[in-house]
Amino acid sequence: MDVLGWILVIALFAVGMAGAVYPILPGVVAIYLALFVYGWFFTFQHYTVWFWVIQTLILLVLFVADYAVNAWGVKRLGGSKASIWGSTIGLIIGPFVIPAFGLIIGPFIGALIGEMLAGSGPGKAMKVGAGSVLGLFSSIVVKVILQLAMIVIFFIWVF
Repeated sequence: MDVLGWILVIALFAVGMAGAVYPILPGVVAIYLALFVYGWFFTFQHYTVWFWVIQTLILLVLFVADYAVNAWGVKRLGGSKASIWGSTIGLIIGPFVIPAFGLIIGPFIGALIGEMLAGSGPGKAMKVGAGSVLGLFSSIVVKVILQLAMIVIFFIWVF
């Protein structure tokens, strides 16, 4: 049973890290679930109140940052609410429509269309689309760092 427990924990960590890049996967939720899987298979004894406070705060920061950083990229380059919505929709739909490059092209096209619908010209819409890609890459960096922190904290606390 120990081997199965570790396989599940590591698999959830891997899904979590993949979710930092591919937004369709549960990301931070998978990492948080891995903490419970470890407890169910082994013990919750290693976890203190501070462990849960730290992990839950990181989880909440990641939920907020996931959307806020993308919106920041669009807003920074003058995007409207329509372009933020378009970027978010493109981020969700893009990987399904264009599997290899949809993660980048989706938010760009979504922000571009959203900004055009808001009445901006093509030049500004292209600039805002680029901002959505900048926000996406910034969001990925933040998620990778914080999710790795969750995993490292787990290993420090357990061992």
